[in-house]
Amino acid sequence: MSIQIHQLLAGLEQIAPFSLAENWDNVGLLVGNPEACVTAILLGLDPSIQLLDEAIARGADTIITHHPIIFHPLATILTNSPAGLFLEKALTHKMNVIACHTNLDNATAGVSDALAEALGLTELTPLRPGTIVETGAGRIGSFDPPLTASAFMDKLFDVLKLDTIQITGQIPAQVKTMALCGGSGSELAEIALLKGADLYLSAEIKHNTARWAEECGFCVIDGTHYGTEKPAMSFLHRKLQVMAELHRWSLELFLSTTEKHPFTCYHKNDPDLI
Repeated sequence: MSIQIHQLLAGLEQIAPFSLAENWDNVGLLVGNPEACVTAILLGLDPSIQLLDEAIARGADTIITHHPIIFHPLATILTNSPAGLFLEKALTHKMNVIACHTNLDNATAGVSDALAEALGLTELTPLRPGTIVETGAGRIGSFDPPLTASAFMDKLFDVLKLDTIQITGQIPAQVKTMALCGGSGSELAEIALLKGADLYLSAEIKHNTARWAEECGFCVIDGTHYGTEKPAMSFLHRKLQVMAELHRWSLELFLSTTEKHPFTCYHKNDPDLI
């Protein structure tokens, strides 16, 4: 059966209730028509021109991103800016654009759960619980059996798809309990230590947090914003596939194949640096 945007939003509400979003956030349908029919959806982390072009090329009429294209109130829409060009092109192609940002961060089985599942953690609980049971920011869980430092690092590089990782402190010889927060979670590092984590993984770790961890002898890992959040999109993709099959929705679901990490790692002796 065909579905409309408002039905898709109702489905997303079941996966990651929009009411869980932080009050400073902007989620839900940001561009489009609630009554429009949906035939194909492309999922990606960021609302970039590249992602929009991929959606158009694939014949998608709807984009679901984690980060919202409209975050702060717009006083102007300048079409020679990336955001303005995105909005102009989306409207020209009648593209519906939906954001699932901090509602997906805070939901049960959300961004941090996706990262934890990819790493193989079990017995997950929120690192900073929300007002609703099992919701909240970050997750803490266990490896059963515990991982050696070497096995843990192999797993970490594989999941984050990174060539280099910044770490403050030492990776424990054995990792049993791990805390994490997909995306920017520097402020949760102290909670992770208080809750008995052997180490903490997040992104955009602040300098003062790194110094604090160093002096406490606590291992904190910066896995980058993209690296720690990217697993959530395939996680959401699978959930939407299950929902589509359950409700017999007639639509195609695509996971972006063009989206890449925004940073490239260079070494000082790299001949391609300049």
